[in-house]
Amino acid sequence: MKHSVLILTLAVAACAPEAPPAPAAETSVAEAPASVEKPAADVFMARLNELCGQRFVGKVVSTDAADADMASARLLMHVRDCSPTEVRIPFHVGEDKSRTWVLTRTEQGVRLKHDHRHEDGTEDVLSQYGGDTAAPGTATRQEFPADAFSKTLFETKGNPASVTNVWAVEAADALFAYELRRPNRFFRVEFDLTNPVAE
Repeated sequence: MKHSVLILTLAVAACAPEAPPAPAAETSVAEAPASVEKPAADVFMARLNELCGQRFVGKVVSTDAADADMASARLLMHVRDCSPTEVRIPFHVGEDKSRTWVLTRTEQGVRLKHDHRHEDGTEDVLSQYGGDTAAPGTATRQEFPADAFSKTLFETKGNPASVTNVWAVEAADALFAYELRRPNRFFRVEFDLTNPVAE
């Protein structure tokens, strides 16, 4: 009798309908993976690349008497030689075409260097100074404290005050700016990006 009850129980269990599968959990908006934002340095470099090939006239907006000659000259920047990792921007002061700002994407951020050349293309003794970003900065502004190479260069060339230099470059929708500051020194030149010029 016990065997008959056991067989009957197993037969009933075998015929019982299976439980419906549990509904799949819906992924809420909050659980959806967030889109990855580009680092500010990449957006900044992309902004410079958008300006590639164009020239813009600028003006000195700071008031240091040391910059009086530059403030009275025609200032022109030309964004050229562009790639996602490097942008070269010659900066002309009147007929002086010796200066080029070089912005390079590094693993940590952005680097600014000043490439100074003589008319024959040879490099000036005071060249390649600048620095790397020490903070992430923003998509429109990056700051560059003087690096070790620059500090040594300034000290050996008799300009020790410059070891505290912090440069900045801004690239907003309508404005490009180059800036230098240190204690008792401030220089800033701004360029109108809404009005490119032929030369």
